[in-house]
Amino acid sequence: MTQVNQQSSSTNGVLRANALGVAGIVFLVLAAVAPLTGIVVVASLAVALGNGGGTPVSFFIVAVVLLLFSVGYAQMSKQLVNAGGFYAFVVKGLGRTGGLIAGFIATIGYNFFVVGTIGTSGFFMQTVIADLTGFNLHWYVWGLASIVLAFILARQGIGFSATVLGVSLVLETLILVVFDFSVLFQTGFSFQSFNPSAIFSGSLGIGLLLAATGFLGFEATSLFSEEAKNPLRTIPRATYTAICLIGIILGFTTWAVVSATGVAQAQAVALKHLPTGDLIFSLSTKYLGTIMTDIMMILLLVSLFAAMLAFHNSATRYLYSLGRARVLPNVLSRTRKNGTPQVAGIVQALFAAIVAGLFALANLDPIGSLVPSMIGFGTLCVLVLQALAALAIVVHFRRAHDPRWWTTFIAPGIGFLALTGIVTMAILNFNIVAGSDALIVNLLPLLLVVAVVGGIGFGTYLRSRKPTVYAGLSDDLENFNKTMVDPHHVSVSDIPGGL
Repeated sequence: MTQVNQQSSSTNGVLRANALGVAGIVFLVLAAVAPLTGIVVVASLAVALGNGGGTPVSFFIVAVVLLLFSVGYAQMSKQLVNAGGFYAFVVKGLGRTGGLIAGFIATIGYNFFVVGTIGTSGFFMQTVIADLTGFNLHWYVWGLASIVLAFILARQGIGFSATVLGVSLVLETLILVVFDFSVLFQTGFSFQSFNPSAIFSGSLGIGLLLAATGFLGFEATSLFSEEAKNPLRTIPRATYTAICLIGIILGFTTWAVVSATGVAQAQAVALKHLPTGDLIFSLSTKYLGTIMTDIMMILLLVSLFAAMLAFHNSATRYLYSLGRARVLPNVLSRTRKNGTPQVAGIVQALFAAIVAGLFALANLDPIGSLVPSMIGFGTLCVLVLQALAALAIVVHFRRAHDPRWWTTFIAPGIGFLALTGIVTMAILNFNIVAGSDALIVNLLPLLLVVAVVGGIGFGTYLRSRKPTVYAGLSDDLENFNKTMVDPHHVSVSDIPGGL
């Protein structure tokens, strides 16, 4: 490790090692994915705007694409243990300037995501609690309370967060399983969903794009590598497990949804419920009854909070990592005695609360303005980050002349091409990703250009004015035990650095 990590702070800026096993990381990742939220929001949109009754296949196709990407991801994870996540991957594969661009995109995206979760959590808490109890409180008050609680829980340590998120994940998954089997026993699942006529109905491209957004968060496995037990094995296993579980939960439950509505009628029914967003709850009332539907609504609130906590942890670690590398102020790399990022956590929570507060002060509707702009652009950032990481994996192993063509070139290469296609669709159909036709929202993808120009400009500045910091962008990645690395490992020092 470089001297950047040896600063004087609560625990010398070091994250707590050996805090997470495969299960803990999977809980953190799946909580960010928020399966119940994914079904209520993403699956409903995919059925309505995508390929209708064939939507379950869209989820399964995306799962296969991400598993192909993860073949190369697993190989890179065996060489790289770093809290920088995909930012670190891109530095290793595309050089320091490429890493700066990825780091800026990741930091913006994840922080925007947390702001958006304040809007979704606050809005649904206000709505659901008012409906169930009659107690009505402004959405920002609920959202602010949620981010404060998420901040407090995150400070207790990553292991504690994993436990809390694990409980939430089990509860929301259980209610989906109960719904799935209720549909199975009462109506049965229709295999018409797998007919070409259903798969290519509506817009398969939009269906794949929206299905891909349902997997957002799986890439966070690498962010927790420095806190994982035996990370060279734990991270790849957690990644494969997370993608498979997400694909199964979302694909299977969506299959139940379109079977309940009728495969041929699924798109029309979903479009009818689109303005109110109650497709899943209306089906739940029919198949589970009022009481279980009320429980599902409460668990939706739990799911939204779990997503907030998970994304807060992820955004905090990007700030921590860039602070440790001195790209951002070094103070961000200070940690508490239990190894959780201290200053980065405070900065992240304050940023999210202040930005969401500005929307509230302007008396803007959270669902009509805050959520589309923040979560829509955050989604695009994460998709771009995934594509950049896929490219970095291919480039790194080709430079290293790795002989394993399937695991280091073909599989991740296919993943890169598919992810690039999804990113292109996301940019061209950003109004659907963001769920808004507002001009200012649809101009947000231009911030990606700002991140690229900023990364190149800042990289040039560091190279000429702060060469030690610039060199440290690569040196900081050498935080792994080389005796445990894959035999085909090539040191970062053997790879041409910089763009």
